[in-house]
Amino acid sequence: MRSLYKGWTPGEFPEDGTAAQRLREWIDAGEGGLDAVDLDLTGADLSYGDFSESWFTDAKLVNARLVEAELCRSDAQGADFSGADLTGCSLVRVNLDDAVLRGATLDLANLVKASLYDVDASGASCRGTQFRGASLLGVNLRSADLSNAAFQENAFQVTLDQNTRIEGASGSVFGPAVIVEGEVSRELSGTALEGWIKDKGGNVRVLTAHR
Repeated sequence: MRSLYKGWTPGEFPEDGTAAQRLREWIDAGEGGLDAVDLDLTGADLSYGDFSESWFTDAKLVNARLVEAELCRSDAQGADFSGADLTGCSLVRVNLDDAVLRGATLDLANLVKASLYDVDASGASCRGTQFRGASLLGVNLRSADLSNAAFQENAFQVTLDQNTRIEGASGSVFGPAVIVEGEVSRELSGTALEGWIKDKGGNVRVLTAHR
C-alpha cells in the first residue's frame, strides 16, 4: 500500500511549481518512494500520505503539514522542517542527520531507531514522542518540550536548558548532555544528569556505556 488512504491527495500542494509537478507525477505513478531531493515543499499539506522509503534529502518543508504521515525508512538528511507539523508522524528509522526541526511539532510522533546527528530541534514540541532506540547526537533541544516523551537506551548527547520541559519523560538514555543555564554551560552524565532530569519532573535512567 503506497498511501494510507485510497485515493490520497495532498490537502495542499506546495506553491513551488516544480515540487507540485513532481508530487502529481508520483501520485499518478502509484508506486515507489517520492524523490523530493532539494525540492521546495514549503507550506504543503502532506498529512496522512504514505512516503515510506522516500527521499527528502535537503528538501525545504518549512511550515509543511505531515500529520500522521508515514515516512518509515526515508532519507531526510539536511531537510528543513522549521515550523512543520509532524503530529503523529511515523519517522521510524528515518535519517534526519543535519536536519532542522526548529519550532516543529512532533507530538506523539514515532522516531524509533531514527538517526538525528547535528540536528537543531530548539523550540520543538515533542510531547509524548517515541524516541526509543533513536540516536540523538549533537541535537539542540533548548526550549524544546519533551513532556511524556519515551526513551530506551538512546544516545543522548544533546543540549538542554532551563526552558527545556521534560516532565513525565521516561525510559533510559546514555549521556552526557550539555546543560545551559544563563551564560554558563556544563556537561552532565550519570547520576548528575539523572538528578537534573528528575528535578524537572522526568523519570529517565542515565546509563553508563560499557567499555
